[in-house]
Amino acid sequence: MSTMIQIGLDEIKNLSLRVLIAAGYGPAHARAIAQMLYTCQLDDCQSHGLFRLFMCVQTIQAGKIDGQVLPVLDPSDTAIVRVDARGGMSLLAVEAAMPELIGKARKHGIAAMAVNRCYQFSALWPEVEQLSAEGLAGMAMVPSHSWVAPAGGTRGTLGTNPLAFSWPRHGRDPFTFDFATSAFARGEIELYKRAGKPLPDGVAVDEQGLPTNDPQAALDGAMLTFGGYKGSALSIMIELLAGPLIDDMTSQESMAFANGMGGAPYHGEIILAFDPNQFSGGRAAQNDARAERLFSDILDQGARLPSQRRFEARARNLARGHVEIPEALFKDLQALLT
Repeated sequence: MSTMIQIGLDEIKNLSLRVLIAAGYGPAHARAIAQMLYTCQLDDCQSHGLFRLFMCVQTIQAGKIDGQVLPVLDPSDTAIVRVDARGGMSLLAVEAAMPELIGKARKHGIAAMAVNRCYQFSALWPEVEQLSAEGLAGMAMVPSHSWVAPAGGTRGTLGTNPLAFSWPRHGRDPFTFDFATSAFARGEIELYKRAGKPLPDGVAVDEQGLPTNDPQAALDGAMLTFGGYKGSALSIMIELLAGPLIDDMTSQESMAFANGMGGAPYHGEIILAFDPNQFSGGRAAQNDARAERLFSDILDQGARLPSQRRFEARARNLARGHVEIPEALFKDLQALLT
């Protein structure tokens, strides 16, 4: 087991900024990416925290991403916000368009953001929690690369295709979930490989389509969806909503575009925002009480709400002023600066 070391909260962003700028990202992109990595690492989300710096560096080294380009927001009078990332990372584009999405949701009751031509590597829950912090319900979806076999299949056709949702709760942490429709996130398999640990059953198949517990064989073969055909159907839905619906790539097309160069997938993202007050006909307070009774009944049974442990980790790390990461990871990140 790897030795864990302590990293101060300020050092998360400082290290991220130094690595990103050294790799060739401009200040705006470096700041947006560093903020996302900080948010995830603060919540002990190891697979999407500082570990993702390797993918950021690999993506720019592959020579396709533009680390300097600024996104362009397409103005409209509809409930749809379109933002063109122009071949940059998604985070800066989402940041630029988020105020417009919030404003349109409050005006129309529902609004959607379509992010096009972006590289995307990050967790989705920080984006939907920006909406719940504004009293809106939010949902986000992205495809990825075709690493995942459909139910009954033996080769990659679908992406890991995460789905995130956040519901606002007054005076409490929001109800949030964010999970890949694959049995494991790609980053989790990579972490298992780094740790020399076998994968659980039912996560992946090898290049011959046979079940495997070997992380490298899984990376060379195909991942599996969670829940069999149910996870597979959800994954296909995400391919459609975050691909053809918004005039962007499917996971297969993103994989072909990468042409074996590695790095973050290139595709689109869709974010939906819902105004509970408008949907409920001005009875948001009464219906908030209904939602809270639902949450209470879940907790009273000894169950936990999604993200509960993440929120507990956030509070713990903020109180003590540091996070813990594997020492080997820290050394590898330092090596990116040499």
